[in-house]
Amino acid sequence: MATEVREPAQADADPASTLLDAYSQAVIRVVERVAPSVVNVRRGRSGGSGVIVTPDGYALTNAHVVEGAREVSVTLTNETEPVRAPVVGADPATDLAVVRIPRWGLPAAELAESDSLRVGQLVIAIGDPLGFHSSVTTGVVSALGRSLTAADGRVIDNVIQTDAALNPGNSGGPLVDTHGKVVGVNTAIIPMAQGICFAIPAATARLIAGVLIRDGRVRRAYLGIGGAATPIGRLLAAELRLGAPSGIDGRTSRARRPPAWRPPRRTQRPDARHALRPAGRARRRLDRQGCRAPLRAARRAASRGGDAGGSPLLLGRSG
Repeated sequence: MATEVREPAQADADPASTLLDAYSQAVIRVVERVAPSVVNVRRGRSGGSGVIVTPDGYALTNAHVVEGAREVSVTLTNETEPVRAPVVGADPATDLAVVRIPRWGLPAAELAESDSLRVGQLVIAIGDPLGFHSSVTTGVVSALGRSLTAADGRVIDNVIQTDAALNPGNSGGPLVDTHGKVVGVNTAIIPMAQGICFAIPAATARLIAGVLIRDGRVRRAYLGIGGAATPIGRLLAAELRLGAPSGIDGRTSRARRPPAWRPPRRTQRPDARHALRPAGRARRRLDRQGCRAPLRAARRAASRGGDAGGSPLLLGRSG
């Protein structure tokens, strides 16, 4: 009587291995889709990364990567010889810049809506850290809505914090989601920390890139009046019948006029009577109206044990 030989039933695949394989495949698909759009940007001995955003050669990078240069060297993926690319414009207030690569039909990455990001979402950073082309790191969105101080002193809002490892040379490279869309432009790290990195959101990058391509610079109004979030303290807030224990500290600076600024003459246009006046007059008017008294009281309350504000982070550029 013949004996039937049965093969042992194969064990079910390990669920953990299945999840890791799916994770690996997702990263591989994103890299294969976005990596051809990532370029190496060099200014003299310093360098960074960039990402092509239009097929006709416009690429995003950081303003500090191209600082002071009218032209930079750009090396495309899978090419060894750099090409000269003029700097279309830079905006230090958002640490963004646009360069024009003299090529057409280039693979362009798609900018996503950063508003759809969620804390904990998987992100992938691609760039050329320390000259190692097309390096890939992964992480998650650690936090949203962070603020950074730009090189010109302005505050960059809605910055993305991630733990995807960034190193010098990653500046200007894309931060990508699992759908292959650019959700941010990598810009800064805290050098003495681990896993605390920052990226400018894609919504800001899209707006600034459009203005730079059209005008070559970003025009901003200048009033000489700034504001900063200031803790008031619960006791003072209750005394003043405020709904929150913090407020805006209005600060009047010594208004340095931009080089191109000229006071308008009354004969230049009919609405010259509505032109802005120097900040000194605005400061005196604020003093007469007593708007600064609550701020002085707030400072006294804070010195007596009110809520203390956080100190700014010392950031190290990753490019």
